[in-house]
Amino acid sequence: MKSKWLWALLVVVAGGALYAGTVLATPSAGQSTTILAQSTFDPLNLSGYSLTATPGPLGTSRPNLWLSWIKTVGQSDLYVVDNKFVPGGTSGWHSHAGPSIIFVVAGTITNYTSDDPTCTPHVYSAGSGFVDPGGKDEHMLRNEGSVQAETIAVQFLPQGATRKIDEPDPGNCHF
Repeated sequence: MKSKWLWALLVVVAGGALYAGTVLATPSAGQSTTILAQSTFDPLNLSGYSLTATPGPLGTSRPNLWLSWIKTVGQSDLYVVDNKFVPGGTSGWHSHAGPSIIFVVAGTITNYTSDDPTCTPHVYSAGSGFVDPGGKDEHMLRNEGSVQAETIAVQFLPQGATRKIDEPDPGNCHF
């Protein structure tokens, strides 16, 4: 008798979790997504540097150092993604398994993060960009302007990972 109740409880809990995940997810609205490119890469170990001189006062120079390093362990899926947002469009709350570099190519896009209790808007206009660190970073992009906004994202993901994971509304932004 006890095992029947335990099984019934497990079925209710599992069903409730499935229902909550479906109902509480915040999918996109007014957003269209086109995958421009996708490829699987073997482990990456990319580095680059530049050492240049910048003119200083009275004919002196100062060295400028620029350094970049991208290293992955295991294969990666890289995507180039074109996202277009109509005025009022939103990506919905979501996350990614890896980092993304986002270019704003048209209009203005506003980024909100779930871990910000004050729901501070981070506004990016055409010609600017930002980084989504991926992992546990849950965020939402919104077009709060009056013209279409467009972003191009370069995403680095573990091979086979879901590209975009819809997340529930964290409750910190009251739109």
